[in-house]
Parts: sequence; C-alpha cells; structure tokens
Amino acid sequence: MPQGVIKKLTDKGFGFIEGDRGDIFFHHSQVEGTAYDSLTEGQTVEYEEGSGPKGPCAEHVKVVS
Repeated sequence: MPQGVIKKLTDKGFGFIEGDRGDIFFHHSQVEGTAYDSLTEGQTVEYEEGSGPKGPCAEHVKVVS
C-alpha cells in the first residue's frame, strides 16, 4: 500500500494526501479506523489508489501508527 502525508484537510469533508506520485484527493467516507475529524495535517497515512468521477483518488485511508 502506498503511504503519504496529509497535506490539506477541509471543513467540507475532504482532503489531499501528498504521495510519491503527487497530491491525491480523498473523501471522508474513505477514512478507516478513525474519524475524519481526528485527522491532522502532517499525519502519515496509507491508502489504495482508486479512480473517482474527477480522476485519481485515495481509498481505504488509514493512519499509520
């Protein structure tokens, strides 16, 4: 699974992860094991790359302990 760092979080329920291949979008519904509200910018996460209606997106986002 690729890993990245949360670059930006919004109050609209989505954010961006800075990964090896650039920034990737993620939606709060794809966060697993923790609440979206408890995420912080700079946290390391792992995710799967998927495809959304507007292009690449992160799926199954999990905080790396």
